[in-house]
Amino acid sequence: MTRNLMMSRRNVLAFGLALGVSAFAPAVRAAPIKVAGIHASPVENAWNSVLHKALQDAAAEGAIEYVFSEGVSGTDYPRAMREYAEQGVRLIIGEAYAVEKQARDVAADYPETAFVLGSSGKEAGENFGVFGTWNHDGAYLAGMLAGKMTKSNVVGSVGAIPIPEVNMLINAFAAGVKAVNPEAKHLVAFIGTFFDPPKAREAGLAQIDAGADILFGERIGTADAAKERGLKSVGSLIDYTPRYPETVFANALWGFRPILDAAIADVSAGNPVGKDYTAFGLLKEGGSDIAYVKGVAPADAEAAMEAKRAEIKSGAFEVPRITDEPK
Repeated sequence: MTRNLMMSRRNVLAFGLALGVSAFAPAVRAAPIKVAGIHASPVENAWNSVLHKALQDAAAEGAIEYVFSEGVSGTDYPRAMREYAEQGVRLIIGEAYAVEKQARDVAADYPETAFVLGSSGKEAGENFGVFGTWNHDGAYLAGMLAGKMTKSNVVGSVGAIPIPEVNMLINAFAAGVKAVNPEAKHLVAFIGTFFDPPKAREAGLAQIDAGADILFGERIGTADAAKERGLKSVGSLIDYTPRYPETVFANALWGFRPILDAAIADVSAGNPVGKDYTAFGLLKEGGSDIAYVKGVAPADAEAAMEAKRAEIKSGAFEVPRITDEPK
């Protein structure tokens, strides 16, 4: 089997030196800007690993100085934000999903610090930007493959918590399955946390016992259940195939680097970051895609998926963004 990885990236990093009245306007400096990552989960968690890798790469290239904290609980999160702001960090990257109000309160207290956080809410003021994890394009495409591969006509999805971003991803996978196999049944389970691989494995095993023969792992650990039972699985956010070469045949990839580059460019140029950076992560913008092992799905399924991918990339087709909790 030949592994086909389809991923492009639009590099939006265009540093500008600008002087102005904005609180973000930098003095001319040669040193990279200081950026902090605040990770609610360990950086090995799939979502956090994507952010962490992008930040590490930017630091290795000399674009930023990067410091980070991981495993920061919701009760400690505002404190961590304040501590980094007090230290003079210019850009804070993280997640506001569990602390939406508190994160905005902190940002309001530090108007000269830029905050760009994963969020279910909207941007606020000049210094609080948001981004969503929109790799639903890849999830839909992977669903198209899974819908043609299932023999039991039952597939399963294991998610974290039914927040809009997770719901949208699972719904997109289900829509891809239904597009090619309207009779397929879709099982859904939520583990109630963002990082608990053993719990995700248990949820996957329960879905297999209920008839599922392909699992979509929105959470890390799901593929362990599929591997244990000799079945196939779809990964999310990162490429799990090297870790599960006989199990994970497709991955709904998400890249944070285009979002990060856009935020760095704004901070460096003195532009407000109070905007929604989500679009930089879409397939048509080069921020997300599907990676799959060629030859696992039927040839006609792959051809149909490739044709739909081209339509998404060109803008001719838009994957439905359904944020309601899947039934």
